[in-house]
Order: sequence, then C-alpha cells, then structure tokens
Amino acid sequence: MAWWEWLVDVAGIALLLLLAYGVGLVVRRRILARHGGTFELSHRLTADTDGRGWVLGLGRYSGEKLEWFRIFTLWPKPKRVWYREQLTYDGRREPVGAEQASLYPDHVVIRCASRSGDVELAMSLASLTGFQAWLEAKPPGTDWNR
Repeated sequence: MAWWEWLVDVAGIALLLLLAYGVGLVVRRRILARHGGTFELSHRLTADTDGRGWVLGLGRYSGEKLEWFRIFTLWPKPKRVWYREQLTYDGRREPVGAEQASLYPDHVVIRCASRSGDVELAMSLASLTGFQAWLEAKPPGTDWNR
C-alpha cells in the first residue's frame, strides 16, 4: 500500500470519528431534554482571573436540584448539582471584557451564594426569570427566613 493510500485511510477514519462525536452530542442533548427542559447555562469554574474560567453547558431542573452538564462531552451525568434550598440569588450583571467572547450572546452573569461558596452562572434573561421562579417556589414547610 502506498503512503498516500494510507493517508487517505487515516483521514477517512478521522472524519468518521468526528462525525460520530457530533452525532453523539446531538443524541445526548436530545436525551437530556427528554427528562426535562434544558437551557443554555454557563458556569464559572474558577474566578482567579477576571473574565476567565467560564465553561459552556446546559442546565436542567430536576425536582429540588439544578443540574449542570458540560456541552462538549458525551458523559450522560451532570458535572455539578445545586440544591434549591442551598442557593440564594445575589444579583446579576452584564458580561465584561473577555466574558463577552466566552459566553453565549445575550447572556447575563448571575451570582448566587451556596453553602460551598459563591457560584457564578450565565444565562439568558428568559432563563433567569425561570431560575428566579424556581428558587422562589420552595415547597411548603421551607424556612423562608434563612
């Protein structure tokens, strides 16, 4: 077999793998959406440097918890989970500097406090309205003064 035939075979296999990865991402997103509505939700993993540390993802409400899935992975389980009773909304702001390039367009950055520390998320204004409604819709018997 000539070297160019080997090169064409390797390129073909690489293209098939890339296509399979893309199909896998689409199928994963459809499966995640089947178990409840998903929305675009970015999460800031590290706040060490201004405007950095953001990872694109999907959010999904599942009862008393908000699940966050990375967008470019085939892993079916959420990377982070926040429980409604442990989150408090602290406000929102517009993305600044490098954040504008690393987040979805028209998303706002929100800050929440949790037992494990501050959490920064980015979502659309429509998703923010749903998030605030979800936070306020605590079940009966919840300690509202916490």
